[in-house]
Amino acid sequence: MYKLYTRPNTGGFVVEAAFALAGVPFDQIDVPKSDPPDQAFLHISPFNQVPVLILPDGSSMTESAAICILLAERHPEADLAPTANSPGRADFLRWMIFMSSVIYPADLRFYYAHRYTTDPGGVEAVKEAAIAEMERGFAILDAALEGQDWLIGDRLSLADIYLVMLVAWHPQVEKVPSAWPSIERLWAGLREHQVMRKLNASHAMWPA
Repeated sequence: MYKLYTRPNTGGFVVEAAFALAGVPFDQIDVPKSDPPDQAFLHISPFNQVPVLILPDGSSMTESAAICILLAERHPEADLAPTANSPGRADFLRWMIFMSSVIYPADLRFYYAHRYTTDPGGVEAVKEAAIAEMERGFAILDAALEGQDWLIGDRLSLADIYLVMLVAWHPQVEKVPSAWPSIERLWAGLREHQVMRKLNASHAMWPA
């Protein structure tokens, strides 16, 4: 049995979506924010971040994109991602790593800007640079989506859910429809998806 440490409105959203889409049971443990952090939790997540997945063999892993890739590999029957030898596999890995290494860190720099500068007066500059980095990334992804329903191939994958999770975190989310119409089209469809609606009720990622 898997065990997932998570909390609302975090990267745990996409991992919970993966389990729901795959129909794979797991134990969910909601980790409240605390200051100072819970010492027991730090043993499995040294940066005090969620999600953390405990695998059936008792080992643990962090990083939502890596967890998604692993779950897709371990449960190929769920069709969460293109398989290893399929034409879309390279794009799936490319976009998952791109989003987790470019846009996700930009979100962290915006919402936790004080961690990224030793100058108290520099916080706003960190936030401005973070938004600019997010938007460069979204522009690339919007162009990749132009003329197609999904980010990879002809069906939903975890890359699409990862993308809309990041979009929902944009601090000026109201600009999405005009700035990135292809992303908005994808997001609008997923907002009506049964699994996304259920998860949004607990995560409050976007207005219901």
